[in-house]
Amino acid sequence: MADTCTHLDAVDEVTPSSQGCEHLRVRMSCGHVGCCDSSKRRHATAQQQASAHPLIQSYEPGEDWWWCYVDEVAFAVDGPSYAHP
Repeated sequence: MADTCTHLDAVDEVTPSSQGCEHLRVRMSCGHVGCCDSSKRRHATAQQQASAHPLIQSYEPGEDWWWCYVDEVAFAVDGPSYAHP
């Protein structure tokens, strides 16, 4: 597992594709919103496996952490935060 994410160049200006609810993640390359791995269908991880987009950000109220699937590292960045409106 990496100590830092090496995929920040994959971040684009995105508009989340949903207003969402709890336990959602927003894909930072395309704006796709999917449910987390504790949900039954694990849509965020399934989308990553299908698209190879490496970065997600929590879309839960009060959370601003990111996750890189490739480097397997959670982190925070200065900049856009897509918590619930």
